[in-house]
Amino acid sequence: MKYLGLAYYNPEKFAAMAPDDVKALVGQCPALDEKMQATGKMRVSASLGDLSQWRTLRPRGGRTRVTDGPYTESKEVVGGLFIIEADDADEALRIASMHPAATLGEECGWVVELIPMDFYLAG
Repeated sequence: MKYLGLAYYNPEKFAAMAPDDVKALVGQCPALDEKMQATGKMRVSASLGDLSQWRTLRPRGGRTRVTDGPYTESKEVVGGLFIIEADDADEALRIASMHPAATLGEECGWVVELIPMDFYLAG
């Protein structure tokens, strides 16, 4: 079964952190990412781009309307995602718990949401 992990953060809390604290926090991420990769179960891992470059597309009046920013109106936004392929939910939770947002970053509101997914390849 494949699982989608969404790594959230709070942009306001993150922006309020001292630059040295951000650097120290982010500097811990590569080792945790490597630990997840070492499981052999990681299929995709990505950090998402600058929020100011996000666009939302929605149908309106028979046309597609494009607006700036993330769709959701919340204090937390998705900052990264990953897909793991696990034998069961317990294995998926074990692997997802290695992600930096599940282990570090309490001060900037990091959190991981793990979602079972149906996976279809286009083509």
